[in-house]
Amino acid sequence: MKIAGLLLSVALTLGLATTVSAKSTAANGYKAGTPVPLDYWAVRSAVNGVSVSPDGKHMVVQRIGSKDGDPVIEIFKVNNLAEAPVRLNADPMEFQGAPTWVSDDVFFGSAMQVVNRSVKGPERDVRRYQNYSYNIKTKKFSTFATPTGRGIFQLANVLPTRPREILIAESNGPTAAASDDPFSNFRPRSYYVYNIDTEARKLVYRGGGKQPQAAFDNDAKPRVSGGADLAADELITYYRSPTDTDWKEIIRQSAEDFDRTDFSYVDDVEGKPGFIQVLARAKGEDKIALWEYDTNSKSFGRKIYGNPEADLLGTFGGNFWAGDDEVKGVVYAGAKFERHYFDQKEKALYDSIRPNIKNAFQLNITSRSRDGNVMTVFNQGPSDSGTHYLINRGKMQKIGSSNPLLKPQDYSNVEYIKYPARDGLMIPAYVTKPKGPGPHPLVVLPHGGPYVQETIVYDEWSQMLANNGYMVIQPQYRGSEGHGWKHFISTWHQHGLAMNDDKDDGAKYLISKGLVDPDRVAMFGWSYGGYAALVAASREDQIYQCTIPGAFVADPLMSYNGRKNTTIKYFDEFSAQRGGKVGINPMDEVEKVNVPMLLIHGEWDRRVLFKHYEKYKKALKKAGKADQMKFLPIKGADHFLYTHRYEHNLKYYSAILDYLQNDCGPGGL
Repeated sequence: MKIAGLLLSVALTLGLATTVSAKSTAANGYKAGTPVPLDYWAVRSAVNGVSVSPDGKHMVVQRIGSKDGDPVIEIFKVNNLAEAPVRLNADPMEFQGAPTWVSDDVFFGSAMQVVNRSVKGPERDVRRYQNYSYNIKTKKFSTFATPTGRGIFQLANVLPTRPREILIAESNGPTAAASDDPFSNFRPRSYYVYNIDTEARKLVYRGGGKQPQAAFDNDAKPRVSGGADLAADELITYYRSPTDTDWKEIIRQSAEDFDRTDFSYVDDVEGKPGFIQVLARAKGEDKIALWEYDTNSKSFGRKIYGNPEADLLGTFGGNFWAGDDEVKGVVYAGAKFERHYFDQKEKALYDSIRPNIKNAFQLNITSRSRDGNVMTVFNQGPSDSGTHYLINRGKMQKIGSSNPLLKPQDYSNVEYIKYPARDGLMIPAYVTKPKGPGPHPLVVLPHGGPYVQETIVYDEWSQMLANNGYMVIQPQYRGSEGHGWKHFISTWHQHGLAMNDDKDDGAKYLISKGLVDPDRVAMFGWSYGGYAALVAASREDQIYQCTIPGAFVADPLMSYNGRKNTTIKYFDEFSAQRGGKVGINPMDEVEKVNVPMLLIHGEWDRRVLFKHYEKYKKALKKAGKADQMKFLPIKGADHFLYTHRYEHNLKYYSAILDYLQNDCGPGGL
């Protein structure tokens, strides 16, 4: 099936290129100890996806070869990388993310294309999306649209025991299942088994009512589902074994306790019918751990593993294509994504790879062949923007780096610390340290969300700022996930209040250690971080010389009213207190602004609409403060960084550094 407007082409290209063209960058002869040319940071990831086919015979590489280029997919023969690969492009569309192998000869992915020139409302993307699959034997693409035509399918599951079929899901709501819609987890989905040869789809489960979505096993059988009892404001989890046809309610929680328990199915317990493994906060504990759960008595049993310092974020398995779907260990946040292994063979495998990789830090086996003889490995860390390797029968070869323009001396060290907030809550943080003696100027860089988990492995913004002489602190302020219930719930009613105190206290902590000049402190943030930077500019106990709000929420009440969902009462209340009705609203604080700002916003922002920028700019003019500010609207830029192109990055990176150096407070930062 061909869809008008999607022109996927096939061509041959020579060589295994691993670098962005040097002609695409500024002068290459910069001196040691000086900042690298700014466009080294502005280029998009040169290589952002490498994987091998299940039979180990082929490897796909997704790369961008120049500063203005679009992603292409290259297909190599694993045993002859010198042979010219097949190169694919999606012109006039653009590949979105790296493809996924779904059989020995077929991979699956999606592409996107800008079709509108303005955002029509919250989460209304200017792009359209298209699924594709590609058969390396026939060298042909297949493209298909969702039955409703609203967007793309989500790849719900690859089916290793059914090599010509995959499980795909479509949202029945207003957006695609694979969109950035924050309400996507509550929208009903339909699930289909899709035949990659005939392109036929068979409906296997239609979500709706109390069970809008489901999770499936590797044989396309629905195993877990969630729903809500709206009258009682309760959330329900349902379960069925591989041999069951009826759902069984296994846990019912008040919506208020949902985040506290954070109950999620992992696997069945082998040899114990009715027992499952779940990630949850249980028996009054503060941290998420891995537990056994009895679905018959609806009670928690043995704790399999928990970390006293952090929530468990997930589990990891072994060789998927070999049918090895046992849980090999768990992951939690620390200086990186830390691993605790249950399987010593898996640990030994990682331990054998690590010494062979330069600057090994966050190491992941990203794909492996069915026989385990071929695999791809990805390393990323404070001294590595991200490097992909192929291991073929014990021999390792570097495939490419995310940013091959950077040299080892261009990176800055990152330290994981914890500091006390003024009320005693311990705040984890990542500090990126510029080279040379301090005290340094400081940029406080809070993450967006705010209710997300952030673990800094490699961060382009903080590395760029440190390369230009700025220390950077990225505080995991209250409300950040991954650090326990108390840390999360301490955010309640504290938008712009204690949440901003946490950020200020991080700066004060570094000042007290003699690492930071107290007269050279700024804040830069994006999304919720942009909101925090707006609030910081009007604080009475002012520690900043300037702030840089990006993609910022200027009027939380306007955001709340534009997207509120009152279906579940507690979730609506939680959304309302996210600054919507409680906490600091920057629109009410304009008269209190007491430091200069550089305000940045993409004109195509679908998450935080551009009218936030326009409304706040108008208020600054009315208050007579606009002359103290600089404004940077970015044409054609969305909220999400994966959509930003080289010209977008270069524009606001240049503006940020120029502003910090020349306009941030008296004399610059």
